[in-house]
Amino acid sequence: MFKFSQVSKLASLLSMVFATPFVNAQQAEFEPWQKAEITEIWQPVPAVVNTAPQQPPSDAIVLFNGNNLSEWQALKGGDAQWTVKNGTLTVKPGNGDITTKREFCDIQLHFEWQTPMPSGDMQGQQRNNSGIFLQQRYEVQVLDSYNNPTYSNGQAGSIYKQTMPLVNASRAPGEWQVYDIIYQAPRFEGEMRSSPGYVTVLHNGVLVQNHTQIQGTTEWIGAPKNLAHGCAPLQLQDHGNLVSFRNMWVREL
Repeated sequence: MFKFSQVSKLASLLSMVFATPFVNAQQAEFEPWQKAEITEIWQPVPAVVNTAPQQPPSDAIVLFNGNNLSEWQALKGGDAQWTVKNGTLTVKPGNGDITTKREFCDIQLHFEWQTPMPSGDMQGQQRNNSGIFLQQRYEVQVLDSYNNPTYSNGQAGSIYKQTMPLVNASRAPGEWQVYDIIYQAPRFEGEMRSSPGYVTVLHNGVLVQNHTQIQGTTEWIGAPKNLAHGCAPLQLQDHGNLVSFRNMWVREL
């Protein structure tokens, strides 16, 4: 037998049900954002990019295939003279920086780099130094920063002399390290910069620059400059140290 309180609750529920007018689902009124067909985008369809383990994406430009420097040239002109051996590209001290023959704006860049064991009293910025210059102007530092104190905005993973990395993800010298870089180039209207550049860097899979705003050119001494420019090559630095590179590819965004 129902208790009085149970009958009261049931009566209240029934009154609520029958007080609500019946609405056919097909007659229901929806806001535009509630309609599935309005929120679904069918065109355009993203291009298919094939991927495979340890291989560049199918739409990537391979900058170094382990065999030659066909994508590179000397900064001062002529053929790039760095050393290619056993699938790696190594700085040949005194031969100067090298640049890509192609010019780039917004990119996804992947490359692996290695520093040799330090010799003598090498420390700080002299501990196997190099760098990758985006559009030949904005340097992401390459340096042996494993147990090697130096100024924080000059260690591996820094935007040189501007922004220190979030963490130090460096491996020991002799081990291969990986940079994955997403770069959005600055924009200019005439001679004035209308939008700054931004860079995201993963060092060995660890986020060390998170959509970091680039202040301008990465100067060793002096303030950053923001002179108007267009797409430009990538540049690898000869700092006089035997830094090596491999598995270099880029995707234009």
